[in-house]
Amino acid sequence: MAKVYFKTFGCRSNLYDTQVMISNLKNHEIVANEIEADTIIINSCTVTNKADREVRGYTRKYSSEGKKVLFTGCGVKHSGENLFNNGLVNGVFAHSHKENIDDFLSSENRVFLPKERVNKHIDTTLLPRVVGKVRAFIKIQEGCNFACSYCIIPSVRGSARSFSEAHILDQIKILEQSGVTEVILTGTNIGSYGLDTKTHIATLIQKIHDISGILRIRLGSLEPSQIDSAFLEILELNKLERHLHIALQHTSESMLKIMNRKNTFERDLELFNAIASKGFSLGTDYIVGHYGETKELFDEAICNLEKLPLTHIHPFIYSPRFGTKSAKNELKLAQVKGDVAKERLRKITAIVQRKNLAFRQNLKKPLSVLIEGKKAIKERDSSYFVGLDEYFNKMILPIKDGLDLKGKWVSVDKYEIAGQYNVGLSYSVMQG
Repeated sequence: MAKVYFKTFGCRSNLYDTQVMISNLKNHEIVANEIEADTIIINSCTVTNKADREVRGYTRKYSSEGKKVLFTGCGVKHSGENLFNNGLVNGVFAHSHKENIDDFLSSENRVFLPKERVNKHIDTTLLPRVVGKVRAFIKIQEGCNFACSYCIIPSVRGSARSFSEAHILDQIKILEQSGVTEVILTGTNIGSYGLDTKTHIATLIQKIHDISGILRIRLGSLEPSQIDSAFLEILELNKLERHLHIALQHTSESMLKIMNRKNTFERDLELFNAIASKGFSLGTDYIVGHYGETKELFDEAICNLEKLPLTHIHPFIYSPRFGTKSAKNELKLAQVKGDVAKERLRKITAIVQRKNLAFRQNLKKPLSVLIEGKKAIKERDSSYFVGLDEYFNKMILPIKDGLDLKGKWVSVDKYEIAGQYNVGLSYSVMQG
């Protein structure tokens, strides 16, 4: 039986897509590393130039070592043909072909399917389990209808379309039976869920909340312009995590217009303050160094960033993507030097880290943590149990002899705040 290793780059949607492929394997054995594998399946990411370089480098490395390589994911459109024609991969297939993975692995012929099988494809696979995980990513939609000037993803993921409510609920119930107690709703743009099926993400969350074995519901990235009164009403649900990730991308009004964003800072500030007042931590995505980001506009952005009740940030340095409006730069906007962009990245990161520390210091309450497993903490020169609390902050717990906490929920009533995580000092197990 041939041995297969899956290498996933990029976002939560890709992680889910890899699980879909794993669930469709029939005649092959999954292995834990590249060394053991006969075939490596690369689920690629193309969101930045750095992502492309990492994927290409990984592909060349294992192709040169004689591994059979199959290539799929968001990088197919821009890199697939070149990799195939240069003999670096044995197969290339677009997103909508991934449920046929077993056929591709069994074929003696090279496979080249860079175009989607059908428009607006939605997977039909129900995952029987999630390999090696105690929580599960649940894809609820695919694609994006936004036209942000810097973003390549709509061209590789397509327009927004929703999984049926019945499919999503069936999937969660199956995973609940396998021991999953936390689900993370994911997709390209989850706030678009239901636009094409005349339903709403708030209705879906309420129905997931009613599934008894699911103890926590986490949400992927939301767009501020899509958060409406119906969504705000479900924030009171006790199983919903006390953290939301809302993608602002910038805090300068001029930059938001350059980036063709639908949000405005004035509305974002009002929204964030309203949600924070309900006791939520808040995260965001943020791009620095986009064309046109002058010192004056960045200073304005910093001033505005300080006003937001942010606790988490996923910052990027702008990376021109071929074919996007930003990359064409028809307005001849000034470019930002690399060292300047790096300094801006460090500055916004430091601001939000400071806010996160203050948030954790002010909590003064027990925290509910799902333990994901053990991890070596380098600066402490030891391994700890690791999990996330309801505010999306990392908690580490000392390992005690004979005690395995993986997959357990613990209530941590005493903890030390240390850098970018908390250290549990006293806790009790909430469920077996």
